[in-house]
Amino acid sequence: METTQQAVKWTIDNMHSEVLFKVKHLVISTVTGSFKSFNGSVTLPEESLEGAEISFSIDVDSIDTNQQQRDAHLKSADFFDAESFPTINFQSVSFIKRDEENYSLLGNLTIKGVTKLVEVNAEYGGTEKDAYGNQKIGFEVTGTINRKEFGLTYNALTETGGLAIGENIKLIANIQLQKSA
Repeated sequence: METTQQAVKWTIDNMHSEVLFKVKHLVISTVTGSFKSFNGSVTLPEESLEGAEISFSIDVDSIDTNQQQRDAHLKSADFFDAESFPTINFQSVSFIKRDEENYSLLGNLTIKGVTKLVEVNAEYGGTEKDAYGNQKIGFEVTGTINRKEFGLTYNALTETGGLAIGENIKLIANIQLQKSA
């Protein structure tokens, strides 16, 4: 008797997840920020992680760099234009195991209406049941994108003619998934 493969759906546990970014300022220091509102889901074939289908969305208006004036500027048309483009979206194309802990996550990232194929690393942290019996999976997703490729081209010059804001953005997402009922 042949058994059919069941897809297993997982959702992001926002209480135990975070989405961060880092960018160079004046080429001498790093500014770290986060997005406070995001959601996503993962569909796994059976209980395997490889081949996962991942969908993720970030509310641009939830950006937080601990500086209200800077956050307002980042939400403006100079950067993310949150009014016209309220979300950042990611849809996976592939999720391939590289070794025991690391997966290559390839997908379409859409920022400010521009979609580009990006590859990031997803480090598997493990699978565990919480105190309430809920099955959880943890990942740390890391990668780098060039903000200019997504239409985030604003910059200012320093007194010496250098750029005030770096082009490369480091992405860090610590994600805990919860198995859907």
